[in-house]
Amino acid sequence: MSMDELIKRTSNHIRTARQLAVLTGAGVSKESGVPTFRDAQEGLWAQFDPTQLATPFAFMENPKLVWDFYEYRRERMRPAQPNPGHYALAELQRRYPSLRIITQNVDDLHERAGSTEVIRLHGNIAGNKCFFNCQGDPTPVDVSQIEWDKTSGPPPCPHCGKWVRPSVVWFGEMLPSEQVRRAKELLNSADLILVVGTSGLVSPAADMPYLVKQRGGVVIEINPDSSSAIARIADIHLQGPSGEILPQVLAALLDAS
Repeated sequence: MSMDELIKRTSNHIRTARQLAVLTGAGVSKESGVPTFRDAQEGLWAQFDPTQLATPFAFMENPKLVWDFYEYRRERMRPAQPNPGHYALAELQRRYPSLRIITQNVDDLHERAGSTEVIRLHGNIAGNKCFFNCQGDPTPVDVSQIEWDKTSGPPPCPHCGKWVRPSVVWFGEMLPSEQVRRAKELLNSADLILVVGTSGLVSPAADMPYLVKQRGGVVIEINPDSSSAIARIADIHLQGPSGEILPQVLAALLDAS
């Protein structure tokens, strides 16, 4: 089947769906120039593995090392702008208000493109919180209001004086319970899920398309990689970058309206 036919089938499925879910992964952000987690481990960081940079234990062992790595990641992410895929999803949500995005990404590109009520499984790298959640889980901290020696590592929490850390989910940590609850609620009612730019290898996000499939829903994957884990169960696989494919899906919907 040609790509044009697959795009048309996809638009028909979207048009008739009652509840739309979208799951996005690192591939979507990478198209905007955001380095993936492993891409960020270059040069100075090549000697470290994730267990030295993204676990609570690693932070307690060497808070300056971990803080500096995340400051490096933030710096590299700052130039990134939403790409056509982000904007197409935002426009889809405007036309189909039931659509909700579940993202594994820690940037804010979906929101900057106009998407609302994004379900964040792995947090937001732009934010910070008290490592000990001294005022409740989480305890957000605005580091722009703190003066400290930036060469010494993370700033002190203004409430308890202990460390501030990035508001992301590290290896070995639970996903934020409210975000997981919202994701489950969405998946329990979704009859179509778009899986965009994710390898489908990291649980629990990797299990989400299967939940929709098991309930008789439609799984549509958009991914340059035709051998991803999700391709095995996808009703439609659209091979290519999301920044190219999603605008075509949106255009097909507009042409048929």
